[in-house]
Amino acid sequence: MASLDGKVAFITGVARGQGRSHAVRLAADGASIIGVDICADIASNGYPMASRDELDETVALVEAKGGKMIASVADVRDFHALKGAVDRGVEQFGRLDIVLANAGIATMAFRELTIEEELEQWTDVVDVNLIGAFHTAKAAIPHLIAGQRGGSIVFTSSTAGLKGFGGLQGGGLGYAASKHGIVGLMRTLANALAPQNIRVNTVHPTAVRTMMAVNPAMVSFLENYPDGGPHLQNPLPVDMLEPEDVSAAIAYLVGEDAKYVTGVTFPVDAGFCNKL
Repeated sequence: MASLDGKVAFITGVARGQGRSHAVRLAADGASIIGVDICADIASNGYPMASRDELDETVALVEAKGGKMIASVADVRDFHALKGAVDRGVEQFGRLDIVLANAGIATMAFRELTIEEELEQWTDVVDVNLIGAFHTAKAAIPHLIAGQRGGSIVFTSSTAGLKGFGGLQGGGLGYAASKHGIVGLMRTLANALAPQNIRVNTVHPTAVRTMMAVNPAMVSFLENYPDGGPHLQNPLPVDMLEPEDVSAAIAYLVGEDAKYVTGVTFPVDAGFCNKL
C-alpha cells in the first residue's frame, strides 16, 4: 500500500518544474491530483510561462505512475477560477487532503528599467506569489475542514523568504517580499487550523533547475557576469537542485511521518541559509 493511497492533492503551477515533479511524486505515492496552471504568459515576466501542452504532459506523467489527475487552466490571481477548479476536482474525487501552493514567478530583469516597468514587476510578482497563495488556501481550506480528516498545506517559499536578497528593482524586491509574506501566512494559518488537525508549513528551496532559474536571461547574465552571483552559491557542492529534490521534502511534509510537524519553515537549500 502506497503512503498516500486514497488521498487527493491540489497543486498550483503544475504544468512543469516543481509543480509537475510534485504531482508525479505524490501520484507515485498513491494520491489523486487536482492541478492548475495559467498556461499563458505574463508580460512583465522575463521568461515564457508553461503551455497547455505541458499541462497535458503532466497529466500523462501522472497517469503513467498509475495515478488520476484533473487538470484545469486557471490563474491563481483569479480566486473564482481557482475555486471552481478545486470544487470540480473535489466533486469528482470526493475529498481533499493535501494542498501545495506552488505557483510562482520571478519578474527580474538584467537591464535598467523605467519606474513604470518596476511597478508592473512588483505588482505581478506579489499578485502571483503571495495573493495567489492566499487564494489557493482560501479556495481549499473549506474542503479540508469539511472532510474532518485533517490535512496538510505546503506553501512554496524560497531562500529569499528567509534571507534578505533580491536587489533594488521592483521585481527582485517583490519576489523577496512575497516569499517572506508567505511565511507570515503559513504561521498564522498553522495556528488557526491546528484544532482541525490541518498542518501548514513552508518549503524554502535554493535555486532549482526549472525555467525560473535557467531561462535565457538568467543564463546570459551569469555567463556575462560570472562574479554577479557568488551570494547565490550553495555551501554544498551543487549549483542547483533538481525539482525531485524538493518533491522529496514535500512528500515528507504531507505524509504520516510529519503528522506533528506544523508551522515550520523547511529549507531544502544545500546549506544556503546557514552559510556565513
